[in-house]
Amino acid sequence: MSDKENVKEVKFLLPSVKIDMGGFPVKQALPTQKVQQVDPFLLLHHATAKYNKNRPAKHQGVGPHPHRGFSPVTFIIQGEVRHRDSWGNDQIAKAGEVQWMHAGAGIVHSERPSEDLVASSGKQEIVQLWINSPSTAKMQPPEYTYLSKDAMPVFTSEDKKIINKLVAGQYGELTSKLKAKSELLVLWGTAEIGATQQLEIPIGFSSMLYLIKGTMNVKGFGIIEAEHLAVLSEEGNKIDISFAEDSQFLLLCGKPLNEKVTQHGPYVMNTQTEVLEAMRDYQMGKMGILIED
Repeated sequence: MSDKENVKEVKFLLPSVKIDMGGFPVKQALPTQKVQQVDPFLLLHHATAKYNKNRPAKHQGVGPHPHRGFSPVTFIIQGEVRHRDSWGNDQIAKAGEVQWMHAGAGIVHSERPSEDLVASSGKQEIVQLWINSPSTAKMQPPEYTYLSKDAMPVFTSEDKKIINKLVAGQYGELTSKLKAKSELLVLWGTAEIGATQQLEIPIGFSSMLYLIKGTMNVKGFGIIEAEHLAVLSEEGNKIDISFAEDSQFLLLCGKPLNEKVTQHGPYVMNTQTEVLEAMRDYQMGKMGILIED
């Protein structure tokens, strides 16, 4: 196979489009009418918020809400996010860190700004990714993992101008500390102007590139602007990327689950019956209760 045949193509380029999430404005790159999911990835939101120091932190951000059947993952680009949940976790994550929650059989959590961020009328920027769980893991107990900057293995591009944090999976000799529920490769890269890099993607994995900030050139395709999601072709196992300015990106790869997906709001299951059971279980308090003091 020639090197050209090894290179993945950009199949779809999806812009982040403004939507209203119950009064909370976000930009959504996935799903779209054209692309419902990129198995196992279900949703990608990019949100910025400015907080008011005249209101308590516990009345800002996103209040308690349930999840079942997938992993909501939050990348903190700027500011701080305080995660609290019905399993007793209470954690503040800062810029450059990740909050990875496997909702499993059900959990209630809130995503608020920290007290410090509110006191400074600070700005928050996050990317949230929803990753489907295999049917065998959907009813396992929930798990919450906080990935500090130090907890993520790091490697640099050959030109030393790109720092890649390994969030999930394996890359070369490196292995993430995270125990994901399916086979994944998630990288979070920070690139300097003039940087270039070739990345390898496991054969058979779905793959996407999301540009958080800056400008990225994908070899064989061209320029990708900030807040765009490039869905890559199934064929090939390499991508060549370069940057004309300081940039940040996510490489999101996962082995497809090839399972039926039935989703209703915060519940992602395999059948309609399971979704109805999730709604009932939440109403009955089986996912726990989160009281924010």
